[in-house]
Amino acid sequence: MGDQDLPVRAVEERNGRVRVRVRVRPKASRNAVVFEPDGRIRVALTAPPIDGEANKALIVYIARLLGMPRSAVALVAGEKSREKTLEVNVPAAGDVIARLGRRSES
Repeated sequence: MGDQDLPVRAVEERNGRVRVRVRVRPKASRNAVVFEPDGRIRVALTAPPIDGEANKALIVYIARLLGMPRSAVALVAGEKSREKTLEVNVPAAGDVIARLGRRSES
């Protein structure tokens, strides 16, 4: 899938950072990022949704896919919801989309 095929609806640049909206599916058989045709980004995580474990796993997984330290990725909305918003300390949304699209399974 080429970068031009990837959705951008769930990714936006804001104040020198990039916000990424995702829907999380905890307790999956493996970690994976799926780009939906409607522009949504879904993230499957093996971690359970107990005591913030899935939130921590989401930050670690996304940071690893982006090749960034965990401190560069923050959960800014949706702590107790499957719909979450992450803020990534990079200036360009295209970088995030390209990196997630290339390295979406583990």
